[in-house]
Amino acid sequence: MSTLLTLLVSSRPLSWINTAFPFAAAYFMTTREIDLTLVIGTVYFLIPYNLAMYGINDVFDYESDLRNPRKGGVEGALLAPAQHRTTLIASALTNIPFLVCLVVIGTPVSALVLAVSVFAVIAYSANGLRFKERPFIDSLTSSTHFVSPAVFGLAIADAEPTPGLLLILVSFFLWGAASHAFGAVQDIVADRDGGISSIATVIGGRATVRLAFLAYLFAGILLLFLGLPGAIATALAALYAMSVLPYWSIPDGDAESANRGWKRFLWLNFVSGFAVTMLLIAYTVIVQT
Repeated sequence: MSTLLTLLVSSRPLSWINTAFPFAAAYFMTTREIDLTLVIGTVYFLIPYNLAMYGINDVFDYESDLRNPRKGGVEGALLAPAQHRTTLIASALTNIPFLVCLVVIGTPVSALVLAVSVFAVIAYSANGLRFKERPFIDSLTSSTHFVSPAVFGLAIADAEPTPGLLLILVSFFLWGAASHAFGAVQDIVADRDGGISSIATVIGGRATVRLAFLAYLFAGILLLFLGLPGAIATALAALYAMSVLPYWSIPDGDAESANRGWKRFLWLNFVSGFAVTMLLIAYTVIVQT
């Protein structure tokens, strides 16, 4: 039970919905069917995918996590070295069966998207790649973690790449990059102490917050071109932008105070998820009528 609890914490349950919902929404809005593919894909992106993404991160970030006061709870497990091998094995055993199944029932295009998604998960943290230590690439890779499940859902459902759909994906990608960048601000001190580079350690807290603010803003502007009801989601992007605004001039020495904004971000995701669900329902009703 202790091992299972550790794996559960490592998989970041508060973030499960952030990867499962994009896949499920993209697939269902394309096929309008609840079938085995939807179930398998949703379960995969709900738990195994997150265990791999965050579990691998917790293993290879152990030394820096020791210096990070955020670790050891819902914001990330502090995995003792004795648990590293178990976590990596559990990640592989829970992911491989789903991946094989999704490749078999999918298409060459969806298999390619899935390969990119899994590579981004591994490359972000694993030694030898460590994209999380490549400033700017770290935020782009992190955004891929959340956007690729949606792209996979569209690919396996054989969706038509319309201009509106591309606008949504670009906006979503900007949201993901902005969110990672802002999240990196709170770890500036711990990352610098641990010798880890990130977008925030390189350009500083102030510049990172301002970049995140602009990315959220631009993401919202893109959504305006969708028309109703999609354009209403612009208000959600504005909420995220306003959420980081209090840290506009944050000094690096006080970067850990951005954790308050990060916790607000985690809860804002649930509000946004509910709002997006309502918008999708409204869109479905409009299309069907």
